[in-house]
Amino acid sequence: MIVKNPHRPHQPNALPLLNIAVVGHTNTGKTSLIRTMLRSTEFGVIEDAAGTTRHVEQATIAADNEPILNLYDTPGLEDSRALFAHIKKLQTKLKPLTPAQILEHFITHVSVNDPLEQEAKVIRQVLRSDILLYIIDVREPFLEKYRLELDILTQSAKPIIPVFNFIAEHNQELAKWRQHLAGYHMHATLEFDTVAFTFEAEKRLYQKIQTLVESHYTPLQKLIDFRAKLWNQLCLSGAKRVTELIVNVACYRETKSTQHNLIAHSLIEDRLHDFVRKAEQHCLNDLLSIFNFSDKDVAIQKIPVSNGHWQLDIFAPGILKAYGLDVGSAAAKGAAAGAGIDLMVGGMSLGAASALGAIAGAGWSTFKRYGDEIKATVKGTQWQCADEATVQILYLRQKHLLKKLMHRGHAAQDALHVDKADSEKLPDNWKKLTSTLRQNPAWQEPSVARNNNPQYQEIEAKLVGALLDEG
Repeated sequence: MIVKNPHRPHQPNALPLLNIAVVGHTNTGKTSLIRTMLRSTEFGVIEDAAGTTRHVEQATIAADNEPILNLYDTPGLEDSRALFAHIKKLQTKLKPLTPAQILEHFITHVSVNDPLEQEAKVIRQVLRSDILLYIIDVREPFLEKYRLELDILTQSAKPIIPVFNFIAEHNQELAKWRQHLAGYHMHATLEFDTVAFTFEAEKRLYQKIQTLVESHYTPLQKLIDFRAKLWNQLCLSGAKRVTELIVNVACYRETKSTQHNLIAHSLIEDRLHDFVRKAEQHCLNDLLSIFNFSDKDVAIQKIPVSNGHWQLDIFAPGILKAYGLDVGSAAAKGAAAGAGIDLMVGGMSLGAASALGAIAGAGWSTFKRYGDEIKATVKGTQWQCADEATVQILYLRQKHLLKKLMHRGHAAQDALHVDKADSEKLPDNWKKLTSTLRQNPAWQEPSVARNNNPQYQEIEAKLVGALLDEG
């Protein structure tokens, strides 16, 4: 949460806010880290060009509207060699001063338009902060410039937490960085990938800060608990939204006459396809909103969506194969509804005689439950529904998208591919779940009756749990 001009209510002996400087070389992901921690793409500017951040920028993170800490995004140390040489000269000149005092002397005597003005901004914020997060792009080798940066930063006498960024598929490079940092007695490192985000990494970051500034242990614990609760609610909201999509589509019906009318049947199929497409698009936009990715961010993040539409349509040729489904029919050709009767009479045909036989053998309660289907069957009416393949693809694609969003940092710039999800699995008893939904078209829209129905609640819980891989 970003809080502008934060003011903590006056309390006796209230702690000042914890100040954390995010430092490091240019293009290592300093702004990216803060964006990810804030769950916002609005903070700062991220570009491939070096030196994008030119000034110190501040953001405040709060727990339940109580400001806890300030994050300071600093410019990159662009010329660590010149800075190191300058500080060496000052050390020779000002021998009685401590290393931290020499840094103070440097920032108070640097002139406007000085070649080291940029570095002075960083050092000034370092000296005004309680903790330093030193961001490292592990893909880079441990060059001299990094050694010089660490020499300079350690002179501030501030606790430093090295944060390894861009760690995915770079285990060897990560191990080498750990070895180099051990030479500086820095063992309390952290893996925090700002692109491949995990909440556990964020939690561990706050916990490491706790160990270094014990005076702020209690407010930091409040922040950890608050962020964990918020994150769980976020993921639950996403899973419930996907579940609502599956229910909405599985329960949807289009009335269809059994008379042979190709034009009418084609129009019905078009309406069904249109309904499914729009339902999925609305779900996608809601998921982006839940995880704080706006329409503007869709273009920036290069998610394969244009004007609210998936670039790879759910009914596109080959979509079944992309999802690992070996199904003979293309998606959404429809299941003759009356599925409830079909199940009720043990899979017999839906002819009028079978339906009438079911009435005679099942009694009034069954007629009340399946009356519409029975009467429609007698009259020669069927329903066009989204077929099993369509509902499966919807579930698999949305589950894949949900996972991507849950593990996507707000600084990610690469394309988010969600067109292939053959690694995802369907919930247990999937066909039983979808069959029950098809038998209950009244569940298509939310209602008190639906939401309080024990059978619906069980289906919702199973779908949500499977989406979040619970149990």
